[in-house]
Amino acid sequence: MGKETGFLELDRHDRTYADPKERVHHYHEFVVPQAEPALRAQASRCMNCGIPYCHSGCPVNNNIPDWNHLVYEGDWLNALEVLHSTNNFPEFTGRICPAPCEASCTLNINDAAVTIKSIECAIVDKGWEQGWIQPQLPTRHTGKSVAVVGSGPAGMACAQQLARAGHSVVLFEKNDRAGGLLRYGIPDFKLDKHLIQQRLVQMMAEGVEFRTSTEVGVTVSVTSLKENFDAVVLSGGAEEPRPLLIPGFELPGVRFAMEFLTQQNKRNAGDDEVRAAPRGSLTATGKHVVVIGGGDTGSDCVGTSIRQGAASVTQIEIMPRPPEKEDKALTWPDWPMKLRTSSSHEEGVSRDWAILTKRVVGTNSQVTGLECVRVEWVGGQMEEIAGSEFTLPADLILLAMGFTGPKKQGLVDQAKVDLDARGNVFADTFSYRTSDPQIFSCGDMRRGQSLVVWAIREGRQAARAVDEMLMGASELPR
Repeated sequence: MGKETGFLELDRHDRTYADPKERVHHYHEFVVPQAEPALRAQASRCMNCGIPYCHSGCPVNNNIPDWNHLVYEGDWLNALEVLHSTNNFPEFTGRICPAPCEASCTLNINDAAVTIKSIECAIVDKGWEQGWIQPQLPTRHTGKSVAVVGSGPAGMACAQQLARAGHSVVLFEKNDRAGGLLRYGIPDFKLDKHLIQQRLVQMMAEGVEFRTSTEVGVTVSVTSLKENFDAVVLSGGAEEPRPLLIPGFELPGVRFAMEFLTQQNKRNAGDDEVRAAPRGSLTATGKHVVVIGGGDTGSDCVGTSIRQGAASVTQIEIMPRPPEKEDKALTWPDWPMKLRTSSSHEEGVSRDWAILTKRVVGTNSQVTGLECVRVEWVGGQMEEIAGSEFTLPADLILLAMGFTGPKKQGLVDQAKVDLDARGNVFADTFSYRTSDPQIFSCGDMRRGQSLVVWAIREGRQAARAVDEMLMGASELPR
């Protein structure tokens, strides 16, 4: 424990944002980091609890009290080592993770959790700035080979761990650049893509081979991977978007969120319009945009639409409006259901809840509106409120209602592995092995749509399982 009375003497102060009027004119990160003295002061608030609930709240089980203590003492190098012992990519989680660790913090009982996420991000950012983060070369080469399919956070974590164990690892990615949804699903203003690139450079130095623009199940068969590699890991994500099955869904002005977000990220990367938009250019400029879905993806659509110059942005959700504040006695230390306002929401959006969409209105193949009705939830059942029908003006409707699992055509169909009841690849959380003993699976492809921190955890644990299968034992951490 750094300072025994730190949590009594100091209030919580977190990172701030650049002014919304300024940041909406660019796609760069806009978080204003704290100075080192302020960070060390915030780290001193950690109580080093006898039972650190932040450990269980964090899917990768970060040793949070340890690196808080080290930051308080100014020992950033050792703090970085502790941080990396459980998390391969803290610069990702320090930016886009919703921080369930803070919800579990003992100080969060009175809404003043330690600024865990900000301190985590500061540690790894300082590590890059100081040149402390270097490739970790294996001490031996096993002669075993592994194919990892999908280069999102699960695939990246799995590949890096396996390479450090001495295996020959090839990471296959269907897109032209590695990174999965980190690359093409998360807006640049939340996660600058140079952060991904510097990790890829590190991984290549550690021996990971990247094969981009290579779609397993299309350009390369699963059979060929099984013939040429000792093990195969499926980490392709949950990419099948949930459709909106109402009349008018087929109109060209109704598009999935990932198509919209990917196009803008490609433009930011310097791709030309044709390459960025194979189905035609998709922008919100001058349009009345309706985003259906109240989660993070919907929020990302809001922020991107505002930056593109939308005439208006409305975000609707079928569930009722969450409470402003949770009941701590009922929810802590679990993740609470409460109203969350993102940085994109602060930039200008109309939000509404308990809305059921009925029909997309359009003329001459052009969307003009969205017919809706208000609903109420009674005993867990949704009921329409008579006389509450209304129409939202809309030129562009973005569907951000989540994902139903991995795409089956190609990779999953060729692998011929069992699926669970929700359509995800079936594998347990100990062996991570599918119904085919040579094939493993981790991340969203196995567990369904989830958080980046869960993907990193599963990638690390799957790597250990593969290492144990290949070598009979493993020194990789779980």
